[in-house]
Amino acid sequence: LRTATYFFIFLNLSLALFEEPAVYPLPFLVTSLVEVLCLLVFFGRLTHFAKVTLRSVFWKDTKNICIMVAILLSLTDLAIYGILRIYNVRSIRWSRIVRPIFLINFAESRQVRKRCPGFGQPAASSGPGDSAWFLWWDVWSLCLTLDCPLPPRNLQTAEGLPYFKNYLEIVFDLYVLVTTANSPDVMMPAFDFSSWYALFFIAFVIVNTYIFMSLFLAVVYNNYKKHLKVTLGGADCD
Repeated sequence: LRTATYFFIFLNLSLALFEEPAVYPLPFLVTSLVEVLCLLVFFGRLTHFAKVTLRSVFWKDTKNICIMVAILLSLTDLAIYGILRIYNVRSIRWSRIVRPIFLINFAESRQVRKRCPGFGQPAASSGPGDSAWFLWWDVWSLCLTLDCPLPPRNLQTAEGLPYFKNYLEIVFDLYVLVTTANSPDVMMPAFDFSSWYALFFIAFVIVNTYIFMSLFLAVVYNNYKKHLKVTLGGADCD
């Protein structure tokens, strides 16, 4: 049962690779049937656990409640998405964000639950550094919005979409640029207009990706080691 539970949890999480807007999406009927199968297995595992547990204990366990709510939300979202799809109404699968709940809350995932606070607390303790980074990030976005606006406001991306039209769009595009996922596409319309914009984007990547990102990861890792030492009673965590 433990192996089967892990397998279907992995299968359920892997659906995100094949659902729209995936690069190679499978037909909706295939992904929906696989998801329903996974949810049935999860419900069966939960029912089996309820049979061998006192009713009062079962309903007081928040993990079981979370799994039941996640199953209901997933089925509801799947039904709504399927109905809207029949009428050619475009929508999104908002229930995807609840799929990790199955990984965390099953009884077999005790070690995963034990490690979750170990990741959350170090990230929370690095809040001041994150705030400084985000403020610095806003400065770069404001440079494109106010100080260095693109004179021809009708520039478009390679896909024909509006390019740097408002502040929120600039913030999001620069956020993606920190990961270099949209590089160099995001800078090409500006570079085609003036090659001087290359200096801006090169400086942004150097400062935010190679300096601030490294500092952020170092702070989180250092706080995680400190938290782990406290959790393990001062043992060496290197």
